[in-house]
Amino acid sequence: MSIADLRREYSQATLSENEVDPDPIRQFSHWFEETLAAKIPEPNAMSVATIGANGRPSSRILLLKDFDEKGFTWYTNYNSRKAQDLLHHPYAAITFHWVELERQIRIEGKVERVAEAESEAYFKIRPVKSQLGAIASAQSQPIESRELLEKQFDEAAEKFGDTPPRPAHWGGYRLKPDLIEFWQGRRSRLHDRVIYTCAADGSWARHRLQP
Repeated sequence: MSIADLRREYSQATLSENEVDPDPIRQFSHWFEETLAAKIPEPNAMSVATIGANGRPSSRILLLKDFDEKGFTWYTNYNSRKAQDLLHHPYAAITFHWVELERQIRIEGKVERVAEAESEAYFKIRPVKSQLGAIASAQSQPIESRELLEKQFDEAAEKFGDTPPRPAHWGGYRLKPDLIEFWQGRRSRLHDRVIYTCAADGSWARHRLQP
């Protein structure tokens, strides 16, 4: 079978612009709760796309760690490629794909660092080995070998033990959305798409898009 022949029909659910929640954050919460109920593996996994100083896009899978009316939050190394991208272009696009429910959500908006206190609070609840990993790894930088990386980890563990401090180069980002699109797969590729756009006063308008 060729790749061109790989396809499936989507028929699990429908999505109406007249029935969704007027607030896209609440609508996201409704769908996210359904992914939890469906026991989908890593429902908070998302693709985060950024644009570098050279104008080239890049994307990677990260884990969402919080969301509310202020936006969508994740944590990373401030010296990583995505962080450097955001220094030049402080906008990003994130995508959730829940294939088991035949759903996708696209979110776009401006990205800012979260407050230091938020980064500190989250760092403290991470597993100790994850804390040590954040200290040991100079994310996105070349390294000679796996052995050297593990040596850096062991040195961090020896130095800090069970109470590693949050490094200054590690913390959170929050994307404040100005566009959110909900996508529900339908038969014959006539998918349901409902898009929310944010006005200057913070209110949201929603419309149906053609698939």
